[in-house]
Amino acid sequence: MPKVTKEMALDYHREGKCGKIEVVPTKPYSSQSDLALAYSPGVAYPCLEIEQRPEDAYEYTSKGNLVAVISNGTAVLGLGDIGALAGKPVMEGKALLFKIFAGIDCFDIEVDEKDPDKFIEIVKGISPTFGGINLEDIKAPECFEIERRLKEECNIPVMHDDQHGTAIISAAGLLNALELQGKKIEEAKLVVNGAGAAAVSCTRLYIALGIKPENVVMCDSKGVLNKKRKNLNAQKLEFATDRDIDTLEEAMKDADVFLGLSVKDVVTAEMVQSMAKNPIVFALANPDPEIAYDVAIASRPDLIFATGRSDYPNQINNVLGFPYIFRGALDSGATAINEDMKLAAVRAIAKLAKLPVPSVVNAAYNMTALKFGADYILPKPLDPRLLTTVAPAVAKAAMESGVARRPIADWDAYCAKLRQLMGYDNKLMRRFTDEAKQNPKRVVFAEANTDNMLRAAVSSARQGICTPILLGNEEMIEKRAARLGVNIEGLEIVNLRHDREADRRHRFATILAEKRQRAGLTYPEALEKMFDRNYFGMMMVETGEADAFIAGTYSSSHQTGEIAKEVVGIRPSYNHFATMHIMNTKRGTYFLADTMINQNNDEDTLFDIARLARHSVEYFAHDPVMAMVSYSNFGSNCEKECQRVHSVVEKMQQSYPELPIDGEMQVHYALNKKLRDDRFPFSRLKGRDVNTLIFPNLSAANTAYRMMLELGVAEAIGPIQMGLNKPIHFIAVDSEVRDIINLTTIAVLDAAVLEKAGDKVEDK
Repeated sequence: MPKVTKEMALDYHREGKCGKIEVVPTKPYSSQSDLALAYSPGVAYPCLEIEQRPEDAYEYTSKGNLVAVISNGTAVLGLGDIGALAGKPVMEGKALLFKIFAGIDCFDIEVDEKDPDKFIEIVKGISPTFGGINLEDIKAPECFEIERRLKEECNIPVMHDDQHGTAIISAAGLLNALELQGKKIEEAKLVVNGAGAAAVSCTRLYIALGIKPENVVMCDSKGVLNKKRKNLNAQKLEFATDRDIDTLEEAMKDADVFLGLSVKDVVTAEMVQSMAKNPIVFALANPDPEIAYDVAIASRPDLIFATGRSDYPNQINNVLGFPYIFRGALDSGATAINEDMKLAAVRAIAKLAKLPVPSVVNAAYNMTALKFGADYILPKPLDPRLLTTVAPAVAKAAMESGVARRPIADWDAYCAKLRQLMGYDNKLMRRFTDEAKQNPKRVVFAEANTDNMLRAAVSSARQGICTPILLGNEEMIEKRAARLGVNIEGLEIVNLRHDREADRRHRFATILAEKRQRAGLTYPEALEKMFDRNYFGMMMVETGEADAFIAGTYSSSHQTGEIAKEVVGIRPSYNHFATMHIMNTKRGTYFLADTMINQNNDEDTLFDIARLARHSVEYFAHDPVMAMVSYSNFGSNCEKECQRVHSVVEKMQQSYPELPIDGEMQVHYALNKKLRDDRFPFSRLKGRDVNTLIFPNLSAANTAYRMMLELGVAEAIGPIQMGLNKPIHFIAVDSEVRDIINLTTIAVLDAAVLEKAGDKVEDK
């Protein structure tokens, strides 16, 4: 993972709407009637119902899906006591994770109070608002008392994730590591370095799973916690050993398991070598573990090693647990998160790691054969099965332990609900980004002298997505970078008019003239074209001097598209190329084509668009279910446009008999399965949810996706080019930086696929 710079982080947080979360309405509000129901007088009725039956708050308000992330900023994410306000970005980030991984709404609440009694009073006072409370970044030892009191005094789930999150995830890893190493938990000897909140919670949970207390040695910065030491607090005294040892080095000898929650480089290779046969080392200090990964792995071949870092195998990551634990607790109406629920989460996470890994997870991490073993003792954070595995396990444990107020009866229906509630499918773009970072490519940015294109190029480089090549005047780009406050040091700038490679324009012109000589292009004309950044940049891709090209368009992309056809050409078996937008909505992911290139489509053009869309949807790991839309339904209108769509549907069905495609149909029938099935039971789409929409012309497709964006009902990835021989992509220069970065990511993936195919891309 590339280094996160200050510049990158600050840009991320202030770009667009400041911060990382927002509140959006969930009910209609467009009419006076809506407002009367939402507020006065309509709101009085649910208020009175809740007054009589407090549990009705879960039915009439957001309480049942709302968690508070609460901190006083005294132990913030490796930064220490920086204060409540300074900790707010972390709390917003935690709220974001709750939302994207488990569909849980969050308020981040920063309480400027260090006195434990006053802090408890404040949190207890606001607790009726929420269905659960996630305590965060509160220093030890106060955090123990704060959590204990709030769990006793509140009737909703309360969990201090810094204590229990690491405990739950590392415990799941420990169970699997012990199994792989052939060790029994009740016989394992454990050394813990660090005696803070997380270390105490981890050790307690390991003991609950079967580790014997007498087999535990805990150390702090002063050495082993033993009964010779004076003035140990209650938490440390709980783990004081009778053994006559004083140092970590002594404790490590013949140990089966080491758990580090301390500081970097306190463990040596010699200490690991002194451990028992088939040892387990969890070095979880962040960002640098107690022993470096390469040093630990080199120390002995029988080691299972885990860290808190994403760039090494076996990451102990709290996000594997807390979103789904609270999801299960909220959905079962749990009054607490108890030990049974934590242990259920541990076992569910551990079990999931043993199951076959789906291709979508392998793709997300650029791997082909992830499987249970020494380098895979825990599921990956982007595994979509975590939601439907951990949350139900926690909910069942809540019911069995007697703390569930709303027991779940139909588990199949519950799991189906979990799969649907996630809202925007941001995991798709995260998967693309992670894959691109594994194999970054050289990407040419045509309009590097515009603000957003330059920001996107720099950010893409800093994130490790690509190696940018900026087209433009060096002096202008440097001045713009200075004005924007972005660092372009180390990035290549190519000035078309004063290219450092003196013969490059001539070489490009010669190649293009030879390629287009039967189309009437002469060498002098080709040479003149090399002063055009689109021609020049695309020729860099055509000749292999770059891997992909991002063209910035100002109004129409038609001219740029024509240049692309001249320079790189259209893929064999097609006569046209097109673009597609991926629209992420609360109802799921939709693919729309053609949104940018072909204006007035004849039958041949529309047929190519449909074929290209089918291929692209499959490329993005979805099974295409396609509707070709128009303003008529299955031949109900004899106008030429409708008949054209109707004919293309027939050709697609003949060419791809296994493909679920039908039409022509109006868009509401395409998207409303029940309505379509009732009205047109003969449709090939019966019982299926359409995910791909092919529009009859550019006006319809472009209007549809832009309307979805402006109304806030979707987030877009695109426009994604389909059908050219090389990765040439087009986007408006005034697009948001994030949109340009997303398209750059797609271009990198295209280039990687092209590289694997040996520059031969064929339709499946």
